[in-house]
Amino acid sequence: MAPKKGLMQRLDEGVVIGDGGFVFALEKRGYVKAGPWTPEAVIEHPEAVRQLHREFLRAGSDVMQAFTFYASDDKLANRGNESSKKYTCRGVNDAACRLAREVAEEGDGLMAGGLSQTPTYLSGLGKAKTQKEFQNQVDVFVENKVDFLIAEYFEHIEEMEWAVEVCVKSGLPVVASMCIGPDGDMHGVTAGECGVRMAKAGAHVVGINCHFDPFVTLDGMRKMKTALDEAGLKVHMIAQPLAFHTPDAGKQGFIDLPEFPFGLEPRICTRWDMHRYAREAYEIGIRFIGGCCGFEAYHIRAVAEELEKERGILPKGSEKHEQWAGGLKMHTKPWVRARAGRDYWENIKPSSGRPYCACMSKPDAWGVTAGHSDLKQKTMRTTDDEIKALQQKKK
Repeated sequence: MAPKKGLMQRLDEGVVIGDGGFVFALEKRGYVKAGPWTPEAVIEHPEAVRQLHREFLRAGSDVMQAFTFYASDDKLANRGNESSKKYTCRGVNDAACRLAREVAEEGDGLMAGGLSQTPTYLSGLGKAKTQKEFQNQVDVFVENKVDFLIAEYFEHIEEMEWAVEVCVKSGLPVVASMCIGPDGDMHGVTAGECGVRMAKAGAHVVGINCHFDPFVTLDGMRKMKTALDEAGLKVHMIAQPLAFHTPDAGKQGFIDLPEFPFGLEPRICTRWDMHRYAREAYEIGIRFIGGCCGFEAYHIRAVAEELEKERGILPKGSEKHEQWAGGLKMHTKPWVRARAGRDYWENIKPSSGRPYCACMSKPDAWGVTAGHSDLKQKTMRTTDDEIKALQQKKK
């Protein structure tokens, strides 16, 4: 049997499809607590995590990313997460890697270890302490023989550079992906400059994930590509956006929207939006195409179906799904049969069914980020009095 192709070979030869969102999907299913968003479910409910991996694999994902979002020791202990007393960075990351590897080996999948921004950085504790949190995770990933590393969900290019420095020392391919939009990071560094700095730090693949919808994200990726080209830097690009429409979001993305995190359903992208996203991403030159919060298996399947010609394959998840609604030709009702076809679904303007709801929201936009006293992290649960003070400040 020929050896499995690695990430960089696959990107050089074609398209790599990532997976979708885990924290939001598992929170909705009752396995993750909203607020901390930490991944102790890999130990408490491994069957739920394993099944989600399998759904993405069946939908066409080439990458099983270990569910290690916010799995650094400082985050596991952050904001009253009681499970931190039982579960450590090493334990959670090790369990997550085993689950991802198991499912990746059920197909031709790659397994990735991921790390993200830290409370240590947000609290201003410095480079050495921040990189120690990253190193603790990378050590576990190397021991589990991951195929590559992903540094994702970083709002500040400085912290991202620190993460990439640690990842590069592993000798593994490094993907760097910031949760920014077209306006750049939270300290005013442009999207283009963020891309250049990630590449210069040693990342092999650079791009954007989370915080914004597919099309806002692609606007940011266009700026990143222009800056990379002007700097003469040859790296692959990645996009893994939200599956929620965010045209009204501010610089910090969907977190500032008043619907975050429990009222976002009216914003969910359709599978047809994902066909458009996949095509536009490919035309920009992005070859690692996946999703983040809100992305379910059917969204990933739409990406895989849109890129069938380029990839030469369809996922198993398409066996019961005729593209562009061809299966509706067998529907009982004639007016539904009339909807079978690309022209209808590509041009649909879905209604929300909510007569008195505005189509746009006003973001909170507090404008605080790393370095501000309001963002110093703590381990104690926020008290009711502190909540009242925050609510008064919001007014």
